[in-house]
Amino acid sequence: MSDQNVVGLHEVDEGQLALVGGKGARVGALSRIEGVHVPAGFCVTTNAFRRILSATPATADLLDRLSHANPDDRVAIGSLSARLRRTIEGTAIPADLASAITRAHAGLGERAGYAVRSSATAEDLPTASFAGQQDTYLNVVGPAALLAHISRAWASLFTERAVTYRQHHGIDHRQVAMAVLVQRMVLPRAAGVLFTADPVTSNRKVASVEASFGLGEAVVSGLVNPDVLTVRDGEISTRTISVKRRAVYALPGGGTRDQEIDPEHQEQPALTDTQVLELVRLGRRIETHFGCPQDIEWCLVDGDFRIVQSRPITTLFPVPRVSDGENHVYVSVGHQQMMTDPMKPLGLSFWQLTTPAPMAEAGGRLFVDVTARVAAPTDRTNLLELMGRSDPLTRDALRTVLDRDGFIRSRPDGAAPTPLAGGPPAPIETDAAIVTELIASSEASIAAVEREIRTRSGVALLDFIRTDLQELRRILFDRRSHQVFMSAMDATWWLNERLAAWLGEKNAADTLTKSVPHNVTSEMGLALLDVADVIREHPDVVAFLRRVADEGFTGGGFLAELPGLAGGRETHDAFTAWLDRYGMRCAGEIDITRPRWNENPAALLPVLLGHVRNVEPGESRRRFDQGRAEAERKEQDLLARLRAGPDGQRRAAETKRMIDRVRTFIGYREYPKYGMISRYFVYKRALLAEAGRLEKAHVLREPADIFYLTFEELYDVVRTNHVDDQLILRRREAFRSYQGLTPPRVLTSEGECVAGAHRRDDTPPGALIGLPVSTGTVEGRARVILDLAQAVLEPGDILVTAHTDPSWTPLFVAAAGLVTEVGGLMTHGSVIAREYGLPAVVGVVEATRRIPDGQRIRVHGADGYVELLPADPPPAPSADLTD
Repeated sequence: MSDQNVVGLHEVDEGQLALVGGKGARVGALSRIEGVHVPAGFCVTTNAFRRILSATPATADLLDRLSHANPDDRVAIGSLSARLRRTIEGTAIPADLASAITRAHAGLGERAGYAVRSSATAEDLPTASFAGQQDTYLNVVGPAALLAHISRAWASLFTERAVTYRQHHGIDHRQVAMAVLVQRMVLPRAAGVLFTADPVTSNRKVASVEASFGLGEAVVSGLVNPDVLTVRDGEISTRTISVKRRAVYALPGGGTRDQEIDPEHQEQPALTDTQVLELVRLGRRIETHFGCPQDIEWCLVDGDFRIVQSRPITTLFPVPRVSDGENHVYVSVGHQQMMTDPMKPLGLSFWQLTTPAPMAEAGGRLFVDVTARVAAPTDRTNLLELMGRSDPLTRDALRTVLDRDGFIRSRPDGAAPTPLAGGPPAPIETDAAIVTELIASSEASIAAVEREIRTRSGVALLDFIRTDLQELRRILFDRRSHQVFMSAMDATWWLNERLAAWLGEKNAADTLTKSVPHNVTSEMGLALLDVADVIREHPDVVAFLRRVADEGFTGGGFLAELPGLAGGRETHDAFTAWLDRYGMRCAGEIDITRPRWNENPAALLPVLLGHVRNVEPGESRRRFDQGRAEAERKEQDLLARLRAGPDGQRRAAETKRMIDRVRTFIGYREYPKYGMISRYFVYKRALLAEAGRLEKAHVLREPADIFYLTFEELYDVVRTNHVDDQLILRRREAFRSYQGLTPPRVLTSEGECVAGAHRRDDTPPGALIGLPVSTGTVEGRARVILDLAQAVLEPGDILVTAHTDPSWTPLFVAAAGLVTEVGGLMTHGSVIAREYGLPAVVGVVEATRRIPDGQRIRVHGADGYVELLPADPPPAPSADLTD
């Protein structure tokens, strides 16, 4: 049958994706698996599709225009897509191609019904399933109808949903072709979907079966609530038998219809238990063949299962590799570092080389394997306490896993593993000189690295960085440095706990920690206000910067144009001085591959211009002085109230010692990360210069290719002057797919993603519960912002975002309150919120989805919840007093 326009299904395998598309290749592969029965059929190949496109030259122009269309221009995309579909459907199928199709059709039986399924070359891929993006037609009867529906399937490559999906995944429309899979219809008693991993929890050991009567279209389209059964270890673990009132059946003359099921059958299970277990065993065989969890569409015909489709489940979070056969439990690093976005390979490897804790990688994120730490009772208790202080949701998720009997093999208390972090600090004197010495030592070390790295290149550069990373680790985990910030954090917890018990004072440390010295992150936000003060005085500069921001300019080229404007030299000097001090920072800064503010100063313009518009001159100094005065008044009030109460002198003296410790040391909490990021930027500039050399030598296609290599892989590229281009392309594609995944706080070796929950019943109905991290209550308009470069806040707005790291600090200055999905009491965003006096609640699950942008909300920073408020009522009409 094969003429490379039409091929029999038995001729197709996984290596022919370019010829028969993703669905065709996978169904062909299914037909070759022993014991798997697939309805007979054939493929109309991508060669045929390309013939149709070439027959109408207008399609090339339309494709070019579609590929260059703005992804946000829905009108243009809709218009171009519709014209492409009309053009393709209106193009006559060449006679020889039509003849080949009808011959294949006749060979399988002209009078039978057929399923006509789209099969694009970018479909059913490991990183993008394209499920439902192109069209399928069921029970097509007769050769004329078959040819017409094949044309419709070709045209469905350009449905708006398919076009948008490709744009989202960075796939060029001009590089995609469409094959069509034609299969003989089967008339099943029951049909549905099998997931070989639980689609809700991602657990790879749990299979989920959805089943209903008639064709599977009823399940896939949502016409009915199917039976849902889960299977683990060869046994049905949960069972929900639904009332199935309707089913879809094939009509004798072609097409389908849905009809009511007899009432006496509506509550019957679609499958017996034996059939469910048989189906899952079949699914496991298919999963083993393809090497990853599968989403399988099946039919039950005369007691035999027919498999009509199988695709990878692309929404599952990947699982770290283990080889010991034991269960493992992992804690997310990103949730502790306030950066849950995926990192590129070079960023991941730098972070792994920086931290002493062994980390596993999955989905572009890092996780700490805490299995050994939770196997013994005492270690488990200590870890849960530590997690509870930093993020109660992580503690709850961990506890959910650990409460399962036998999941983690127990061991007796003994030699504890190396601590993750924290623990009680060793005694240290409260002395501000310790902080200044630590900062001076770190800055001198960074300056030395900057001098020495300039003379290195090639392998010598990589050797230098590898050696210096050991120095960075020494500085980061210096005993005195650890004592300083851990003593401050411990004192903060002490103050909150004791003053709540003694005086009924909630979160007293929130006010006591305002305007402390040496807080490099809060100083950064205030210093940007000073830059805004300079800009505000020069209208020409303001207009120029607005134009740069409005036009979406990236990079720093605009800085060179500033000196030509009135006031431009002053602006240039103020902005570049700020960048010299803080420009190594950026959103997601723990990933060395992220563009720094020094590399893209334009990213700061929305925030900076917001300060120019909304903030009064001198606000930086005023805000710092006000915070310090509030802290002093709070201290005096608390001490006076303590002295007047039971055991007053002792309690007041202890509290004074803790206040002094917090105010002396807590600002340093922000410095170690600043020092690390400063050093990272030194490394990055040198590595990009080396990458530029490799590009000129035609080793790399572009300098940014190094971001998709680990440090060791980059070392080998520099040493050999050779790179695996295909590896970089695969890494780019994988990174793109990781961006669509939401990482869990806790992950198990079975693939289960555990989110955790706030176990509280002391909040109003409908409130969104989180962790209180900065006291106060504020009402305002929620501004849901996911990209700092797009941030625009008006006075009184409350910032709602997924997570914040130090780079978000300039925006805190403009916000009236803060709500985040990720965070803990001592994470950076919480520390700065307290410093600036912003009521803040963090750890609010799905806050950016559950709070609409523009919604009025009330943030209860002391009690840890957010209320959604009704919209302001319209003003009442004024009375007419003229009558």
